Amino acid sequence: MLVTVLAAWLIGSLRPGRRTVGFWCFLLSNALWVIWGLHAGAWALIVLQICLAAMNIRGVKKNDHAEPSKGREPSGDVA
Repeated sequence: MLVTVLAAWLIGSLRPGRRTVGFWCFLLSNALWVIWGLHAGAWALIVLQICLAAMNIRGVKKNDHAEPSKGREPSGDVA
């Protein structure tokens, strides 16, 4: 649980390097939750963590390719 909280804190950073570390911490926390889920027989938790890990991998890829631009949102969406 502490790794998950640390990851969430790092993801909120404006520094891309810290966000990347946050995504990797989330992946570590997913693995730790899966290990606990296997021990406890919590199959829904395991499926959830696999889905969350897939989203975290997507986040790592998007964060690695994102280039900060002044005055624009990173997603490039226009409101």
